[in-house]
Amino acid sequence: MAMFDIEIYGSECLRRKCRTVEELDPDLEDFIDRMVETMIVGSGVGLAASQVGVCKRVAVMNPEPDREKTLIRMINPKIVALSNEEDTIEEGCLSVPGIRGRIIRPSALEVVYIDRKGRERRLEAEGLLARIIQHEVDHLNGILFIDHLSIAKRALLRRKLKDLESGRG
Repeated sequence: MAMFDIEIYGSECLRRKCRTVEELDPDLEDFIDRMVETMIVGSGVGLAASQVGVCKRVAVMNPEPDREKTLIRMINPKIVALSNEEDTIEEGCLSVPGIRGRIIRPSALEVVYIDRKGRERRLEAEGLLARIIQHEVDHLNGILFIDHLSIAKRALLRRKLKDLESGRG
């Protein structure tokens, strides 16, 4: 199975809101399997379809990469509840290599999605998994983790981001 190339900061696809998946078919299953492989080889804990150049509402994630049982494949995920409690944790992204930042996010959430068998699922998540889900759903909405940084922090990263955008990163 061939891996995907990861879209890097500056790619238009990363800033587009992804389309809802209307139909589950064998091509979608193959696509999701390739996303999982790409995420694993890239040493990531999450990957959204927009990160591989496909504007569909699909994301894969695994908060414990060494355990196959914790792998989650989401089609059309929608966060339906967020906790009032927040955590600040350093995040990075396969699409923004070499840049990390401390991001404030709700510490728990509830998400509704379709699994690869077409069943609607509801998942309550907290901690790292909640953070990964928010990060990947942001991708599906054309939002990058750096958009959550303060203006001052983004200003400090301006040169690095310009280098990534121009392909010199």
